[in-house]
Amino acid sequence: MRSPGTSYFVYIVASPSRTIYIGVTNDLARRVREHRMRETPGFTATYKVDRLVWFEEFADPAAAISREKQLKNWTRAKKIKLIESMNPAWNDLSSE
Repeated sequence: MRSPGTSYFVYIVASPSRTIYIGVTNDLARRVREHRMRETPGFTATYKVDRLVWFEEFADPAAAISREKQLKNWTRAKKIKLIESMNPAWNDLSSE
């Protein structure tokens, strides 16, 4: 059972060369900080994917997971179009 007021986020982080990673979390600030600090070895650490460029908030964790899966199945072009609809300059949204 979820706590009242708990939010879930689907997010996209990117590298300076625009390599992207899509994830889901219940603590967006913590998760972006983990990407930035490269705390977990793997794709995002290797490719320096650490700038938050897009996110969407959900109240229901199942809806967030479903959306994450949907986005992961999209073409790269469609993902880029989504990012640029909210953030045309690919600014790091975690600093705002």
